[in-house]
Parts: sequence; structure tokens; C-alpha cells
Amino acid sequence: MKKHKLRIKGPVGPIETVIEEPVGAFDNQPFGLALIAHPHPLKGGSLDNKVAWTLARAALACGLIAVRPNFRGVGDSAGEYDHGIGETEDLLQLAQAITSHYGKLPWTLMGFSFGAYVQHRVAQELHAERLIMVGPAVSMYSFEATQIPTTILHGTEDEVIPFAAAREYADTHAIPLIAIEGAGHFFHGQLRELQVQVEALCKP
Repeated sequence: MKKHKLRIKGPVGPIETVIEEPVGAFDNQPFGLALIAHPHPLKGGSLDNKVAWTLARAALACGLIAVRPNFRGVGDSAGEYDHGIGETEDLLQLAQAITSHYGKLPWTLMGFSFGAYVQHRVAQELHAERLIMVGPAVSMYSFEATQIPTTILHGTEDEVIPFAAAREYADTHAIPLIAIEGAGHFFHGQLRELQVQVEALCKP
């Protein structure tokens, strides 16, 4: 794995971003790009969140370049929390910058909790192959229908976003939902299971 920590120009200033490139069988021939969004910035969310990190591991195993930015006001990213609006703008501009560097590789969007909310907004404007939402905060934010192939992964014992809320949203919009049995919101003790499930979704 090749890892780079960068500050990429965003709408309100630099966006702290970790970019990891797959090696081995995928060296110099990545299959695509994975943009990974972390949970709520005002509740301790950052690119170092263990679920976001796990999503990056899954992306790398699938031959995708893993891109993990910090939202506004987190780490070295400029700006302040903007209820998902500015965060969406940041990810769109970041994706444009990444594409200009790596070329037109297909995007996979991944987001956890609040990050899933932002990514479902990003998916409305960024051409991507798929959207993977983990523990999406559907009981806290207004999620709309998605326009690209989407999958939800949700813990059956989620203490923050009830599983029933995720099921209702998924059923309403005909989105496949993968239940992680016994898992809470942060997937304590079940990150490996989460990674395996995500890898199955993005393997070429």
C-alpha cells in the first residue's frame, strides 16, 4: 500500500485527505477510486474513524484507490460544520481534483452514518458506479431516493440509528439492505464481517 497525506484545495480552504493506493496484484493498475466519508464531525468523526478505516481496507482489497478526507473543521481541513451542504461541495471538488490526477477511473462512494448522508447527496451530482451506505443516519437527516446502484449495511442492534428505520428507508426506495447480525452502530467486534461484506460488493 502506498499512502499519501495531502491538503487538497476545497471551496473554503484545504481539505486534509489521506490517499492509499493498492499494491501487489493491483500495482499501477487500480480498478477505480473509492471516496470514503466519515461520521459526524461534531461527535468525534474523522478520517481515522475505525469504520471509515475499515471501508478503506475493503476498497484497497478490491483494487480501488482509497480516498479519505476530513470534513470541514476536522483535523487540518478548513471551515466549519455545514449540516452536510458544504461537506457535499467539498467532496465534489475533491473528487474533481482526484480525477484530474488519476484520470477517469470509476468512482465508488462509501459513507458511514452522517458520512452516508453526505455521500447520498454527492451521488446526485458525481457520476459513480455504486454507493455503499453503512449505518446511514436515516432517522436524523432527510434521505432521498438514490439514482445509482446502492446498498445499505446496518447493524441489527444499532443503538444510534434504529435498524427498523434503515429497513423502512431501504424498503421505500427498493435498496438492498445487508443486516450485520448483533452489530451496534460502530460495529464493535464485527469490523471484519463488515469488511468482508463490503469487499463482496466492490470486487471486480
